[in-house]
Amino acid sequence: MTLQIKNIIKKYTGKNEVLAVDNVSLEIGKSEFISIVGPSGCGKSTLLRMVAGLETITGGEIIFDGKKVDGTNAERGMVFQQYTLMPWRTVLQNITFGLEVKNIPKEERLSIARKYIKMIGLEEFENSYPYELSGGMQQRVAIARTLANDPKIVLMDEPFGALDAQTRSMLQNHLLKIWETDKKTILFITHSVDEAIYLSDKVVIMSARPGKIKEIIDINIERPRSRISPEFLDYKKKIYDSLKEEVLKSYK
Repeated sequence: MTLQIKNIIKKYTGKNEVLAVDNVSLEIGKSEFISIVGPSGCGKSTLLRMVAGLETITGGEIIFDGKKVDGTNAERGMVFQQYTLMPWRTVLQNITFGLEVKNIPKEERLSIARKYIKMIGLEEFENSYPYELSGGMQQRVAIARTLANDPKIVLMDEPFGALDAQTRSMLQNHLLKIWETDKKTILFITHSVDEAIYLSDKVVIMSARPGKIKEIIDINIERPRSRISPEFLDYKKKIYDSLKEEVLKSYK
Protein backbone atom coordinates (compact mmCIF):
# COMPACT_ATOMS: atom_id res chain seq x y z
CA MET A 1 0.00 0.00 0.00
CA THR A 2 1.32 3.42 -0.93
CA LEU A 3 -0.01 6.95 -0.97
CA GLN A 4 1.24 8.95 -3.93
CA ILE A 5 0.68 12.70 -3.97
CA LYS A 6 1.59 13.84 -7.47
CA ASN A 7 2.13 17.50 -8.37
CA ILE A 8 -0.86 18.65 -6.32
CA ILE A 9 -2.12 22.20 -6.80
CA LYS A 10 -4.93 23.86 -4.86
CA LYS A 11 -6.34 27.25 -5.83
CA TYR A 12 -9.23 29.05 -4.19
CA THR A 13 -11.07 31.28 -6.62
CA GLY A 14 -13.28 34.23 -5.87
CA LYS A 15 -12.76 37.95 -5.52
CA ASN A 16 -9.10 37.24 -4.76
CA GLU A 17 -7.57 34.07 -6.17
CA VAL A 18 -5.37 32.27 -3.63
CA LEU A 19 -2.81 29.61 -4.52
CA ALA A 20 -2.76 27.53 -1.33
CA VAL A 21 -0.72 24.48 -2.39
CA ASP A 22 1.71 24.52 -5.31
CA ASN A 23 3.11 21.43 -7.03
CA VAL A 24 3.43 19.16 -3.99
CA SER A 25 4.62 15.58 -4.50
CA LEU A 26 5.09 13.03 -1.73
CA GLU A 27 5.10 9.24 -1.46
CA ILE A 28 4.23 7.40 1.76
CA GLY A 29 4.74 3.68 2.20
CA LYS A 30 2.90 1.09 4.26
CA SER A 31 3.17 1.51 8.06
CA GLU A 32 5.14 4.75 7.81
CA PHE A 33 4.49 7.53 10.32
CA ILE A 34 4.92 10.85 8.51
CA SER A 35 4.44 14.29 10.02
CA ILE A 36 4.03 17.56 8.14
CA VAL A 37 5.10 20.85 9.74
CA GLY A 38 5.08 24.38 8.39
CA PRO A 39 4.02 27.96 9.14
CA SER A 40 0.34 28.82 9.66
CA GLY A 41 -1.53 29.08 6.38
CA CYS A 42 0.96 27.01 4.37
CA GLY A 43 -1.64 24.46 3.26
CA LYS A 44 -0.84 21.54 5.60
CA SER A 45 -4.45 20.88 6.55
CA THR A 46 -5.65 21.60 3.01
CA LEU A 47 -3.29 18.93 1.69
CA LEU A 48 -4.51 16.44 4.30
CA ARG A 49 -8.14 17.18 3.44
CA MET A 50 -7.39 16.54 -0.23
CA VAL A 51 -5.92 13.16 0.68
CA ALA A 52 -9.06 12.44 2.71
CA GLY A 53 -11.26 13.41 -0.24
CA LEU A 54 -12.83 16.28 1.70
CA GLU A 55 -11.32 18.98 -0.52
CA THR A 56 -11.26 19.19 -4.31
CA ILE A 57 -7.97 19.18 -6.22
CA THR A 58 -7.18 21.95 -8.71
CA GLY A 59 -4.29 20.14 -10.38
CA GLY A 60 -2.32 16.92 -10.09
CA GLU A 61 -3.62 13.70 -8.59
CA ILE A 62 -3.56 11.58 -5.46
CA ILE A 63 -3.24 7.82 -5.82
CA PHE A 64 -3.99 5.60 -2.86
CA ASP A 65 -3.48 1.86 -2.99
CA GLY A 66 -3.44 2.02 -6.79
CA LYS A 67 -6.67 4.03 -7.11
CA LYS A 68 -7.20 7.72 -7.78
CA VAL A 69 -8.68 9.55 -4.81
CA ASP A 70 -12.11 10.92 -5.70
CA GLY A 71 -14.19 11.68 -2.63
CA THR A 72 -14.13 10.10 0.80
CA ASN A 73 -13.53 6.42 1.49
CA ALA A 74 -13.46 4.30 4.65
CA GLU A 75 -9.93 3.17 3.75
CA ARG A 76 -8.77 6.70 4.65
CA GLY A 77 -9.72 7.45 8.26
CA MET A 78 -9.65 11.04 9.54
CA VAL A 79 -9.05 12.36 13.07
CA PHE A 80 -9.75 16.08 13.48
CA GLN A 81 -8.48 18.55 16.07
CA GLN A 82 -12.07 18.86 17.32
CA TYR A 83 -13.25 15.67 18.96
CA THR A 84 -16.37 15.32 16.74
CA LEU A 85 -18.02 12.77 19.03
CA MET A 86 -21.79 12.27 19.00
CA PRO A 87 -22.94 13.64 22.37
CA TRP A 88 -25.99 11.39 22.54
CA ARG A 89 -23.92 8.21 22.25
CA THR A 90 -21.72 6.61 24.90
CA VAL A 91 -18.00 5.89 24.42
CA LEU A 92 -18.83 2.36 23.30
CA GLN A 93 -21.61 3.55 20.98
CA ASN A 94 -19.40 6.23 19.42
CA ILE A 95 -16.73 3.67 18.61
CA THR A 96 -19.20 1.15 17.18
CA PHE A 97 -20.95 3.72 14.96
CA GLY A 98 -18.88 3.12 11.83
CA LEU A 99 -19.16 -0.64 12.31
CA GLU A 100 -22.95 -0.32 12.50
CA VAL A 101 -22.93 1.56 9.19
CA LYS A 102 -20.95 -1.35 7.71
CA ASN A 103 -23.56 -3.79 9.08
CA ILE A 104 -20.99 -5.64 11.17
CA PRO A 105 -22.85 -8.10 13.49
CA LYS A 106 -23.43 -6.76 16.99
CA GLU A 107 -21.18 -9.16 18.90
CA GLU A 108 -18.32 -8.60 16.47
CA ARG A 109 -18.55 -4.81 16.59
CA LEU A 110 -18.70 -4.83 20.39
CA SER A 111 -15.61 -7.03 20.47
CA ILE A 112 -13.74 -4.69 18.10
CA ALA A 113 -14.81 -1.58 20.03
CA ARG A 114 -13.78 -3.06 23.39
CA LYS A 115 -10.38 -4.00 21.96
CA TYR A 116 -9.72 -0.33 21.20
CA ILE A 117 -11.29 0.90 24.43
CA LYS A 118 -8.79 -1.28 26.27
CA MET A 119 -5.98 -0.04 24.04
CA ILE A 120 -6.75 3.60 24.91
CA GLY A 121 -7.20 2.80 28.61
CA LEU A 122 -10.87 3.76 28.99
CA GLU A 123 -12.43 0.44 30.06
CA GLU A 124 -14.11 2.09 33.04
CA PHE A 125 -15.74 4.72 30.82
CA GLU A 126 -17.31 2.69 28.00
CA ASN A 127 -20.82 3.68 29.14
CA SER A 128 -19.95 7.34 29.76
CA TYR A 129 -21.09 10.18 27.50
CA PRO A 130 -18.67 12.71 25.93
CA TYR A 131 -19.67 15.49 28.35
CA GLU A 132 -18.47 13.29 31.22
CA LEU A 133 -14.96 13.00 29.75
CA SER A 134 -11.95 15.31 29.69
CA GLY A 135 -10.69 16.68 26.38
CA GLY A 136 -7.87 14.16 26.28
CA MET A 137 -10.25 11.28 26.93
CA GLN A 138 -12.59 12.49 24.19
CA GLN A 139 -9.73 12.61 21.71
CA ARG A 140 -8.73 9.06 22.66
CA VAL A 141 -12.28 7.98 21.83
CA ALA A 142 -12.13 9.81 18.49
CA ILE A 143 -8.88 8.01 17.62
CA ALA A 144 -10.31 4.65 18.69
CA ARG A 145 -13.45 5.24 16.61
CA THR A 146 -11.32 5.86 13.53
CA LEU A 147 -9.11 2.82 14.13
CA ALA A 148 -12.07 0.53 14.82
CA ASN A 149 -13.12 1.02 11.19
CA ASP A 150 -9.78 -0.52 10.15
CA PRO A 151 -8.64 2.14 7.64
CA LYS A 152 -5.48 1.52 5.65
CA ILE A 153 -4.22 5.01 6.46
CA VAL A 154 -5.01 7.35 9.37
CA LEU A 155 -5.02 11.08 8.61
CA MET A 156 -4.60 13.25 11.70
CA ASP A 157 -5.10 17.02 11.59
CA GLU A 158 -3.42 18.49 14.70
CA PRO A 159 -5.30 16.02 16.93
CA PHE A 160 -3.52 17.10 20.12
CA GLY A 161 -3.29 20.82 19.37
CA ALA A 162 -5.99 21.89 21.84
CA LEU A 163 -4.65 19.86 24.77
CA ASP A 164 -2.39 20.82 27.67
CA ALA A 165 1.25 19.72 27.51
CA GLN A 166 0.93 16.82 29.96
CA THR A 167 -2.15 15.35 28.27
CA ARG A 168 -0.57 15.87 24.86
CA SER A 169 2.53 13.92 25.89
CA MET A 170 0.41 11.08 27.28
CA LEU A 171 -1.64 10.83 24.08
CA GLN A 172 1.49 10.85 21.94
CA ASN A 173 2.61 7.73 23.81
CA HIS A 174 -0.85 6.14 23.46
CA LEU A 175 -0.74 6.81 19.72
CA LEU A 176 2.72 5.30 19.33
CA LYS A 177 1.65 2.14 21.19
CA ILE A 178 -1.40 1.79 18.91
CA TRP A 179 0.72 2.43 15.81
CA GLU A 180 3.31 -0.15 16.87
CA THR A 181 0.52 -2.69 17.49
CA ASP A 182 -1.66 -2.07 14.43
CA LYS A 183 1.07 -1.02 11.97
CA LYS A 184 -1.20 1.57 10.39
CA THR A 185 0.15 4.18 8.01
CA ILE A 186 -0.22 7.62 9.60
CA LEU A 187 -0.05 11.08 8.03
CA PHE A 188 0.04 13.60 10.86
CA ILE A 189 -0.26 17.40 10.75
CA THR A 190 1.24 19.40 13.61
CA HIS A 191 2.62 22.83 14.48
CA SER A 192 4.90 21.24 17.09
CA VAL A 193 8.42 20.37 15.93
CA ASP A 194 8.96 18.46 19.18
CA GLU A 195 5.85 16.35 18.54
CA ALA A 196 6.84 15.65 14.93
CA ILE A 197 10.30 14.42 15.91
CA TYR A 198 9.01 12.34 18.81
CA LEU A 199 6.41 10.52 16.72
CA SER A 200 7.62 10.28 13.15
CA ASP A 201 9.77 8.29 10.78
CA LYS A 202 10.03 11.37 8.57
CA VAL A 203 9.22 15.05 8.98
CA VAL A 204 8.04 16.95 5.90
CA ILE A 205 8.71 20.71 6.07
CA MET A 206 6.41 22.93 4.03
CA SER A 207 7.16 26.45 2.85
CA ALA A 208 5.08 29.56 3.45
CA ARG A 209 2.07 29.94 1.13
CA PRO A 210 1.86 28.82 -1.54
CA GLY A 211 2.73 25.61 0.24
CA LYS A 212 5.52 23.55 -1.28
CA ILE A 213 7.68 20.81 0.19
CA LYS A 214 10.89 22.51 1.26
CA GLU A 215 12.62 19.53 2.85
CA ILE A 216 12.03 15.96 4.05
CA ILE A 217 14.05 14.87 7.07
CA ASP A 218 14.44 11.21 8.11
CA ILE A 219 14.35 10.85 11.90
CA ASN A 220 16.97 8.20 12.60
CA ILE A 221 16.47 7.79 16.35
CA GLU A 222 15.44 4.49 17.90
CA ARG A 223 12.16 4.43 19.82
CA PRO A 224 11.37 5.11 22.61
CA ARG A 225 12.89 8.55 22.08
CA SER A 226 14.22 10.92 24.69
CA ARG A 227 13.35 14.56 24.05
CA ILE A 228 16.55 15.67 25.76
CA SER A 229 18.99 13.38 23.94
CA PRO A 230 21.67 15.11 21.84
CA GLU A 231 20.27 13.47 18.67
CA PHE A 232 16.75 14.71 19.38
CA LEU A 233 17.96 18.25 20.07
CA ASP A 234 20.07 18.23 16.89
CA TYR A 235 17.00 17.35 14.81
CA LYS A 236 15.01 20.01 16.62
CA LYS A 237 17.57 22.70 15.76
CA LYS A 238 17.79 21.54 12.16
CA ILE A 239 14.03 21.67 11.64
CA TYR A 240 13.61 25.00 13.46
CA ASP A 241 16.37 26.51 11.33
CA SER A 242 14.63 25.30 8.17
CA LEU A 243 11.25 26.61 9.35
CA LYS A 244 12.47 30.00 10.57
CA GLU A 245 12.75 31.55 7.12
CA GLU A 246 9.31 30.24 6.13
CA VAL A 247 7.63 31.55 9.27
CA LEU A 248 9.12 35.02 8.63
CA LYS A 249 7.84 34.91 5.04
CA SER A 250 4.33 34.07 6.24
CA TYR A 251 4.16 37.33 8.21
CA LYS A 252 5.15 39.56 5.27
